[in-house]
Amino acid sequence: MAVTTTLTWNEERSFQKLLGNVSLRLLYKSSVHGENTVEMQNRCHCQGPIVTVIYHSHNIFGIFMLGHSSEKSKSFIEPNDSFFFSLQKNETMEMKTVVLNSTVTISYNTLEFNISSYDKQYLVLNFSTKCICIARVLEQELRVKCNPMFPRLECEVFRVEGIKDEAGYINRITRATQHRNSLLADVRAYSPYADLVSEIHILLLGPVGSGKSSFFNSVKSIFQGHLTRQAIVGSDVTSITEQYRIYSIKDGKNGQSLPFMLCDSMGLDEKEGVGLCVDDIPHILKGCVPDRYEFSPQKPITPKHPTFITSPSLKDRIHCVAYVFDINSMDNLSPKMMAKLKQIQKEVINCGVAQVALLTKVNNCNEVLQDNFLKMNKAMVSQSQIQNVSKILGIPLSRILVVENYASEREMDPLKDILILSALKQMFRAVDDFLEDLLLE
Repeated sequence: MAVTTTLTWNEERSFQKLLGNVSLRLLYKSSVHGENTVEMQNRCHCQGPIVTVIYHSHNIFGIFMLGHSSEKSKSFIEPNDSFFFSLQKNETMEMKTVVLNSTVTISYNTLEFNISSYDKQYLVLNFSTKCICIARVLEQELRVKCNPMFPRLECEVFRVEGIKDEAGYINRITRATQHRNSLLADVRAYSPYADLVSEIHILLLGPVGSGKSSFFNSVKSIFQGHLTRQAIVGSDVTSITEQYRIYSIKDGKNGQSLPFMLCDSMGLDEKEGVGLCVDDIPHILKGCVPDRYEFSPQKPITPKHPTFITSPSLKDRIHCVAYVFDINSMDNLSPKMMAKLKQIQKEVINCGVAQVALLTKVNNCNEVLQDNFLKMNKAMVSQSQIQNVSKILGIPLSRILVVENYASEREMDPLKDILILSALKQMFRAVDDFLEDLLLE
C-alpha cells in the first residue's frame, strides 16, 4: 500500500512553488516508518536536497536543506542554502521563511537543527516524547506557536526533485518570498492620508492592448493566492473593455475589501470616434460615471444620462491616474496618440489628480530586479523608453513603474508579485500626496 503525505494538495503546491515548481517525493513518514531517527536516516541518506515537514497542532513548519545526509557522519553535508519555513493556513496559503545556513546533528532519538556559524540550537525534534523545542526568535519569525502541552502530530521528509543547481538560487527565491510577503503586509496595512476616504480610486488609462485589464487581474490574483481572470483581456486591435468597471479587491476569497479600487476604462485609440472618448475623461475623474457604464466612442456621457452621478463626493472621485503602456511599443506611439494623451493629461492636471505611468509586458522580471529586490536593474530596462514616457507626460522618473502582468502562466511568481506590489505602493504614495495637498487647500 502506497504511503501518502498528510499535506493537502494546496499545501503541497505552496511548497513546490516556493522552491521553483519542483516535485516532492515522500521518503519518510514517522507514523508509518517508525518514530526514530535510524529509520529516517536509512530512508533519507544520500537523497540530495530534502524538506523535513513537522505537523504540530495548527502549525506546519520545518526546514529545507540543499545538502544531503551521509549515513556515516550522521550529519548533513554542504548545508549552504537552507531555510526554516512555516505555512500560514489562511486563504492565500502564505509561506513564511527564515534563511539560515544550518547543520543537523542526529542521535538515536533526536534531530537538532543548528545555525552552522554560531552552533546554536534553533529546532530540536525528540522522537521519544514527540516534543519540539523551537527558539523563541524562530517562533516569532515564522509566526508559529509550539505549545509543549500538545505533542507533534507527524513528521515527514521529502526529496526535492527538479531544483535548479545554480549558485545562490535557493537564497534568492526565499529572500524574494520574504520581500514579497513584506510588501503584501504593507499594502494590506495601507490607510489613505488623514482618513479622508476609506478607499482610493486608481484609474487605468492607456492604448488598446496595453495591459490595463491584465494589471487588475494580476493584482487580484496576488490577494486571492491563485491566478484569476475576472476582467476580460484580449489582443484585438479594438478595445475588449467596453464598460467602465470599478473593481474592489478582496483579501482572500471571503476576506475584507482592501482600501483601494482599480477603475478599468475603454482603451485609447489614435483615431477619432474609436476607443475611449476624451470628453468622458473629466466626468470619470470627477466621479460622475457609474460602475458598468457602457462607453460610446461617438457619444460621451452627459448629465442627462439616467445613471449620471450629479453630486459626487470625494470618495467617488479618481485619486490617481495610472497611464498604462506596453513597454515594447513606447517608441512607436503615433503623433495622433501622443496628442490625445496630452489632451487627456491636461484634464487630469486641471482636476489636480495624482499621476503615475505603468509600463507593462516586461520580460524576465527575475533579471529586472536586482539582488536586493528594491531597485530596478538599469541595464535590463530601457532608459530611453522610461525617459520617453517622462518627456511625453511630464511625470517624474520615480513614478514611472515597471511590471510584468500574469498572462498565460498557471502558477504565481514571487518576483512578478514584487514588481506589482511595489507599483501599488508607489501609487498609494502618489495618492497620499494628492490628499495632503487637498487637505491643505
